[in-house]
Amino acid sequence: MSNDVHAAEPEDVTRLVTERLNAGDATGVAALYEPDAVLAFPIEHPVSGREAIRLIYQEMVDAGVKFGSEAPLPTVRFENLALTSTRSADNTGLRVQVLRRQADGSWMRIIDRPEVPQP
Repeated sequence: MSNDVHAAEPEDVTRLVTERLNAGDATGVAALYEPDAVLAFPIEHPVSGREAIRLIYQEMVDAGVKFGSEAPLPTVRFENLALTSTRSADNTGLRVQVLRRQADGSWMRIIDRPEVPQP
């Protein structure tokens, strides 16, 4: 999968993560995160850095995990930051991400919390 495809809008990142993970491209998924980004997965053991994030996604690829398509909730923007979220496909929680616009106009994740259980 090509890492040359960048997210033109914050909402594009979730779609690209899904496409790349489902294609078995953990490196391509990690490329959608800033170099020092934080991934809170599992939530009690967040990791930071693109390589640590790549390793988590590689474990998912190796385990045969596939992501389904999830409709985005409305994006909240402030200057070069965006808060995106989706309701999980099984409707048991939310996925929440903070993204930052890059110098080239693309968007990358800086904070990712894949599961926020709903009460």
